Order: sequence, then structure tokens, then C-alpha cells
Amino acid sequence: MLDIEHDLKAICRRNRDGSHMTQSQREQRLRMTARDLHRLGYRHLRATSLKPKHVEALVKDWQARDLSAGTIKNRMADLRWWAEKTGRESVIATDNSRYGIGQRVFVAETSKAVSLPSDALALVDDAHVRMSLRLQAAFGLRREEAIKFSPSYADRGDVLALKASWCKGGRAREVPIRTEVQSELIRQAHHLAGSGSLIPPERTYIQQRRVYERHAARAGLSKLHGLRHAHAQARFAELTGFACPAAGGPKAAELTDQQRALDYKARLQISHELGHEREQITAVYLGR
Repeated sequence: MLDIEHDLKAICRRNRDGSHMTQSQREQRLRMTARDLHRLGYRHLRATSLKPKHVEALVKDWQARDLSAGTIKNRMADLRWWAEKTGRESVIATDNSRYGIGQRVFVAETSKAVSLPSDALALVDDAHVRMSLRLQAAFGLRREEAIKFSPSYADRGDVLALKASWCKGGRAREVPIRTEVQSELIRQAHHLAGSGSLIPPERTYIQQRRVYERHAARAGLSKLHGLRHAHAQARFAELTGFACPAAGGPKAAELTDQQRALDYKARLQISHELGHEREQITAVYLGR
């Protein structure tokens, strides 16, 4: 481990800001940033060595690697947290535009939906990971929700009840069970997990997440958040009778009054089912 990684790990362990998941993800991203600096030629750094030139070099590198504006903004937030904890706030500009970081894209211009090919799924030889992937595709679950999923708790007959501790932001929600295919999948999940979850008893969540990542990569499965996009788009077509803009359907300006009412109602429902609070966020999945 690099000296700067060791320093950042210690800072993260001393400063328990946010949820356990937030803390874990922040530490992982900061240690990745430390390795980025090392790769860029800044050797023998310590956490207190952060300077404006390091921030500039990181941003240029992230942009050259075509990371999204949202990802770069998250990393900038981590850098500011790091700078604050080491008394180096002045090394980072308060406005991201100073670094030419663009705005987040909140409307899908092209579809990010991905499928779960049966031949790729067959290459996943861990039964718990395979079930998590199938649940993501069938119900639009986030990765963490699908890994922590406990069918004995979630299965309420006509809905899945997702625990707050599984969900982003600690927001519990219900997702409808609408088809016999979904019901059969839940029955299979019961058979696999019994009274437990899709994390085998001998593993922690973090360990199972690493197993998930390893098996997914080995099977050539990537951008799996796109399974949520695919689910949202299929759900939209089911609720409205026409495709969403991201899937080639009519844009907002082309809708009739009746279609516009269906569009809004469907987006609101899909937003709740995906675990969001605002109808506007569906533009990321469905277009506008």
C-alpha cells in the first residue's frame, strides 16, 4: 500500500461521516485517487501534500479517460472532504466550472438499457450471484438490493417489500410482482436462500459484492445498472402502451393530451418503484 493510501485510510477511519456504505465507498474512491496520482508521476506523497497542481492533474486525467461529469463531481466531493480533513481547503476551487467540469446529464439522449443474455448468465457459476443478477433484471433492483435480498422477508405475495437497510438512502419501498415469470423467480429465490438472504452465511456483504463483481466480469457482463434502465423502459411501455423516448418512442412535444397524462402517471409510478422521490429523475432512464 502506498504511504498516501495508508494516510487516507487512517483519515477515513478517524472521520466517520455518513452511512457505513458512504464511508466505505469514499475510502475506496480516495485510495483509487491516490493510485491515480502515483500513476501520474506524483510519488512519495502524503495526505497533507495535496496541492492545486495535483487537483488539476487529476481532473485532466479523469476527463481524458472520458469519465462522466457525475463521476468526476463525486470524486471532486471526495477531494474536498480530504482537503477539509487535512486543513488544505484552499487548494481546491469551490466551483467545479473552474476545472471545466460539465453539468450532469439528467435526460437520457441514448438508451443505456442492457439485457441479461442467457449464455452470459450461464457462465456465472455462483448460484447466489446468478440469482441477484436475475432479480436485478426482473425487478429493476439496485446491485446492493439484489445482493442483500431475503425472499422470506421481501415476498408479500403481490409485492416485494425492500428493507430500508438494503436501499439507497435508507428508503424502504415496495415493488409489484406482476407476472408469473416474476413469481417463479421468487419461488426459486426462496429455494436457494431459505430463511436467509442471497449472501451465503459464511460471507459478509462486502465479500459477496466482490464475488459478484468477479463473476460478472468473468462472464463479460458490464454496465449492469443498465438492467434498471431496461426494466424502467419495459415498465413504461407496459403502463402507457407506447415506448419511451429513450427506446425510440415519441418525445414530450409529440404526445397527445391523453398520452401526456399517461406519460406523467407512468413516470411517477416508475420513480417510486425504482426508489426515487421525484418524477423528474425518470428522464435519466426514459428520456424526455
